[in-house]
Amino acid sequence: MNVLEAIQVRRAVRAYASEPVDDAAIHRLLEAAVLAPNAMNEQTWIFAVVQNKDVLKRWSDRAKSLLLDQASADPKTAHYSPLLVDPSFNVFYDAGTLVVIASSSRGTYTDADCWLAAENLMLAACEMGLGSCPIGFAVPLLNTRQVKEELGLPESAVAVAPIIVGRARTTVPVVPRSQPKISAWIR
Repeated sequence: MNVLEAIQVRRAVRAYASEPVDDAAIHRLLEAAVLAPNAMNEQTWIFAVVQNKDVLKRWSDRAKSLLLDQASADPKTAHYSPLLVDPSFNVFYDAGTLVVIASSSRGTYTDADCWLAAENLMLAACEMGLGSCPIGFAVPLLNTRQVKEELGLPESAVAVAPIIVGRARTTVPVVPRSQPKISAWIR
């Protein structure tokens, strides 16, 4: 699969088979992630891998609670309130692997650097026959003091891009995309 094919077939997977992603595959994904461009070659990213379903379930419940507390101030989160109160909903979609891409400290370009690494990881996962999905719902929880400690992140670190990875349980349909909206083409 070439990179354009991976871009065309990559989907946000929200239903995973139960088998875990093996260590060799995780290492390949992380090796792809660190090949991403980053500002001034600082490479401030830190990776944490979580494959404990009990931990992921506990974090999911805490993440939902945090989000519900913020729902009144955020219309987008409020829209998801019915889902967030559902005890069967897991923000990690019952995936067996979470890769947290963090930066050792927050800087002007660190979020972009982490998301570029995340895209590399997700495209590599696609090429390897794995599904992936970024989990924005998890970001507030992952940046709490307790969870950062569990992840082995320094206090100065910021979790930016949580990505779940695993074997898709079903085929994910194509989601229609708009044509590029070009505001200017200056020559």
